[in-house]
Amino acid sequence: MILEGIVTTQNAEGVINVAPMGPIVDAGMQTLVLRPFQTSTTYQNLKQENVGVLHVTDDVLLLARTAIGRLDKLPETQRAEKVDGVVLTSACRWHEFEVTSLDDHEERTRIECRVVHTGRLRDFFGFNRAKHAVIEAAILATRVHLLPADEIRAEFERLAVPIDKTAGPQEREAFALLNNYVAELTADE
Repeated sequence: MILEGIVTTQNAEGVINVAPMGPIVDAGMQTLVLRPFQTSTTYQNLKQENVGVLHVTDDVLLLARTAIGRLDKLPETQRAEKVDGVVLTSACRWHEFEVTSLDDHEERTRIECRVVHTGRLRDFFGFNRAKHAVIEAAILATRVHLLPADEIRAEFERLAVPIDKTAGPQEREAFALLNNYVAELTADE
């Protein structure tokens, strides 16, 4: 199963990276498989430092901002408990992990990880249709270079329906941010 979340990693100098990721996880959350592109900071940090933290969150605005590289400032963090990393204090729960194997023979690296510690900060609020729509829109926004512009625009029109019907302020802001980003990148197509 793929679990959409946010991964924090850091480099040897302690610079923190926050990135959306959808790792393959087992039902017991004991292992996860990440598949970042080799051009990503997440890949570079995990290859260098071998640890990270996967966050489960219902903050779709944070997911949207990280997906398109529009994170204005680092969210509030605290030190992880078992690995040299950080936990986003706005997350619902987190899973600290260590890399057990890294296969970078293809453009998308396969990084297998073992969860070494799990923590909980607050209850998961849940997802309404608008939150789901934002997640789908964020995924589409990361694929602008891979999919036809007309296909992406049509999906955004479809996703606007649950936003209009069920969104709160956070979901509206996130969807608008993603919609504007996609419009900017596909204006000439």
